[in-house]
Amino acid sequence: MTLSLRGRLLIGVISLVVLGLLLSDVATYVLFQDSLTGRIDSQLTARTTVDAAFNVIQRDCRPGPGSAGGFPTNTVTELLNRDGSVALACRVGGFGSAQSTAAPVLPQTLRTAGPDQPVSPFTVPGTADVHQYRVTDWAENSFGGQTIVFAIPMDDVSANLAQLLRLELFISIGVVVGTAFLAWLIIHVGLRPLQRMGATAGEIAAGDYSRRVEPATPRTEIGRLGIALNAMLSQIEAAFAQSKASEQRLRRFIADASHELRTPLTSIRGYSEMLRRGAAESPTDADLARRRIEEESVRMSTLVDDMLLIARLDQGRPLEAKPVNLQVIARDAAADARVVAPLREITLEAPDNIVVSGDDTRLRQVVGNLVRNALVHTPAATPVEIAVTSQNGTARLSVTDHGPGLPAGDRERIFEPFYRADASRSRDSGGAGLGLSIVSAVVAAHGGRVQVKETSGGGATFEVQLPLGSATKAS
Repeated sequence: MTLSLRGRLLIGVISLVVLGLLLSDVATYVLFQDSLTGRIDSQLTARTTVDAAFNVIQRDCRPGPGSAGGFPTNTVTELLNRDGSVALACRVGGFGSAQSTAAPVLPQTLRTAGPDQPVSPFTVPGTADVHQYRVTDWAENSFGGQTIVFAIPMDDVSANLAQLLRLELFISIGVVVGTAFLAWLIIHVGLRPLQRMGATAGEIAAGDYSRRVEPATPRTEIGRLGIALNAMLSQIEAAFAQSKASEQRLRRFIADASHELRTPLTSIRGYSEMLRRGAAESPTDADLARRRIEEESVRMSTLVDDMLLIARLDQGRPLEAKPVNLQVIARDAAADARVVAPLREITLEAPDNIVVSGDDTRLRQVVGNLVRNALVHTPAATPVEIAVTSQNGTARLSVTDHGPGLPAGDRERIFEPFYRADASRSRDSGGAGLGLSIVSAVVAAHGGRVQVKETSGGGATFEVQLPLGSATKAS
């Protein structure tokens, strides 16, 4: 397992080839040996062989017509006495060639199959220049029941088998070497996409999360792996981007919160030092210091409460889920706005009861913040319109003003904590920049969404969409 994938595949392919060649060579050798031996056995047990041996023995080893036809050199026939001694030995094959002393080494006891019937051939050692003989024997009645032995040398068979072994060895070595080269080439080409994936993975690990692996196609196994890896990389990239954005928002939130809290704390500290240095001797200065300390304390408490509310909502803490009539909330918000700004034209369009499931206090805070935002950031004579409708199972509450409106860039960030569309306005008039953030968080906690768009003719329209409650759906 310490080898590379390329090495393991190459070893596996070569091992299979070697095993296949070994089995093939063994089977070929055994079948070829059986075939050659079978041909000799057929010669030994043929009737023509019996007749040839009988004629040679009968003629005292003098060759007769057809007596040596088809038999190899050093083929021997012998006439044995009853005690197993050789009475006569004749050469049947290779007459006219140099005489040889080669002969079969017979066992002490021979099997017989009956008169004139050769036994099944068997192999015995040879002498002189013949290593093995294939032998058969039979009892011949014409010679008083003496045994005739017929032996054919096996040297040609051994030479052919040795030649076959050499050929198999050379061919097998060539096949293994060729297969190893082709397997290495195929594996090298086949694993090249994995090498590219590894290089891309290294670049991704170095911080380039935008890279994607190739190939990514459903037609191949590696391509399907590429598709899966790219999908995983997309999720990882999105998770990193989300984590980075969350971290940036947290840092900005902490910085903005520290900045917002520093102002009232500085005021409180300053007025406290005023009292300590002798403001008590001047009733007017003392009253001013106490009043400003109280106002800044209240302001700081409100700011902390708003930040805690946003934090709770971001953590997914559940709100109350009771039937809430948006018509009533909108009517109360319009009445409050008329009291705060009696010279403004504030209209309400809420003809029907629109009931949602939610937290009455937080939903009132949403509508109040939107209306206050319209009153604070538009000229005094600008009308404000509040509307509550329902459509396709969704409650829609909108607050529309006809003031200067919002630039497109501000619309994308208007719901971020501590963000102010007008950086020059004071905190006393514009607040800490948490109102719309609270609106977005509360609406999201109710399963809805809030958006801002440009009012026709100028101005801004904030629209809140919430799921309708069961009471409204039933009606």
